[in-house]
Amino acid sequence: MRLTVPRPRSLAGQLFAMQAVLIAVVVAGYALFSYVSDRAQAEDAAGRQATAVARAIADSPSVREAIRTPDPTAALQPYALQVMRDTGVDFVTIMNPRGIRWTHPDTGQIGRPFRGHIGPALEGGTFTETYTGTLGPSVRAVTPVRDGGRVVGLVSAGIKVEEISKRVRDQLTALLGVAAGVLALGAVGTYVVNARLRRHTHGMNATELSRMHDYHQAALHAVREGLLMLDGRYRVALINDGGRELLGLTGEVVGRPVADLGLPARLTGALLSSEPRVDEVHLTADRVVAVNTSPVSGGERRGTIVTLRDVTELQSLMGELDSERGFTQALRAQAHEAANRLHTVVSLIELGRAEEAVEFATAELELAQALTDQVVAAVSEPVLAALLLGKTAQANERGVELVVSPDSRLDDGLLPPSLPARDLVTILGNLIDNAVDAAQGSVRARVTVTAYTRAGSELILRVADSGPGVDPAHAEVVFQRGFTTKPAGPGGRGRGLGLALVRQAVHRHEGTLSVAESADGGAEFEVRLPLRVGAVTGGEA
Repeated sequence: MRLTVPRPRSLAGQLFAMQAVLIAVVVAGYALFSYVSDRAQAEDAAGRQATAVARAIADSPSVREAIRTPDPTAALQPYALQVMRDTGVDFVTIMNPRGIRWTHPDTGQIGRPFRGHIGPALEGGTFTETYTGTLGPSVRAVTPVRDGGRVVGLVSAGIKVEEISKRVRDQLTALLGVAAGVLALGAVGTYVVNARLRRHTHGMNATELSRMHDYHQAALHAVREGLLMLDGRYRVALINDGGRELLGLTGEVVGRPVADLGLPARLTGALLSSEPRVDEVHLTADRVVAVNTSPVSGGERRGTIVTLRDVTELQSLMGELDSERGFTQALRAQAHEAANRLHTVVSLIELGRAEEAVEFATAELELAQALTDQVVAAVSEPVLAALLLGKTAQANERGVELVVSPDSRLDDGLLPPSLPARDLVTILGNLIDNAVDAAQGSVRARVTVTAYTRAGSELILRVADSGPGVDPAHAEVVFQRGFTTKPAGPGGRGRGLGLALVRQAVHRHEGTLSVAESADGGAEFEVRLPLRVGAVTGGEA
């Protein structure tokens, strides 16, 4: 026979059982307290009622007159029975000062001694007591009958304890009915509340919830990607370590509105948007992140889930890939031109004009070598030299002349390890691409590049173009991600990111970036990057 261990009750079930027991105990305790309290009140009420009846009889003139007669019983017995019927007491006993009864509900007890205490009444006082007499236990009151200042008789009126218990039982029945109703109402309310709790906890018990919380916390801080959860009021409800790192956040973040985190305006707008975002590229202080947002809804807006992925290296590689693609296109164009020139040389030889063929070929070689010598003489740093040669050919293919300023001087080995060539390619490559785009189609389309160091402590890069220039009102906005005056690329992506990447790289190296009007009427972008101590001193232009 297979034994199965019963699954622990869900958290909602445990709470329901606890609440049901608690309500039952509270209702039962209240019922018991009410019963005891009502019994005491019933006995007090019976004592007051008996006292009132006894005093009323003792104060009646007809009672005093009957006591003066030779046979008081003849007049007092009918009177006592009538008072019992009218007032609801169980007995009225009128007796002489020695305690011999003149009246009693049981006529056989008339003439016999009263069972109970009469001493306080003989002294002129009225008192109540619970005593077992001929009719059983009763709550009774005894008071004197005075005539001319002396006690001529005693009156005792009482209510049997059995009658009092009956009254209490009637009240208890009603109380139990009310208690049952309260218990049922509490059970229904508890069930409704716990049914809602069961839906929210998916029927899991406390151990399962605790284990799931531990797993979620471990998974949350283990993933490298950033995870950010916003509530319905766009406040940070949860953020993992990756999210803090990618967004550059420190200190207490949970509970703060997104607008107060100090993030770039476009990134803040994406987080506050009610529309989902898919792999949308944004810039932080020193990173490029892909942002995905998804609203959390359940009949009402509950918040937003945001995932962040670091694509800084990917963007850098994409920039290099774009440069390589440009180089490839330039080489393809150069190969086409070289083929045309080769055909020309071959044709001249076939026509017997060998000297003219040699002169034509030599001139083309000298022109290409002169361009290489010019770039290498100005910038002997190999990565930047290769970048400038490739960009020169690419610009020439687009009808733009790219020249290196005579003021340029950047020797090999000058740049320190703290300024990697990849960042320089990002900065200078994007500036040249933007300049070529701006200059293309203008009169005497021209881009001028200047690169040199000053006093061995600062690297200066300038890129000027002959394009339409930058509106002074846009001097700061032009560096923001998404700002562009060019049509969107394929898929609507790839525009408005270059200058933002340049500013990010410059900021990362604690440099400055500015834009002004160039000598050719276009825009001139200038980058100044500090060189760390220990760099090799270079020439100053």
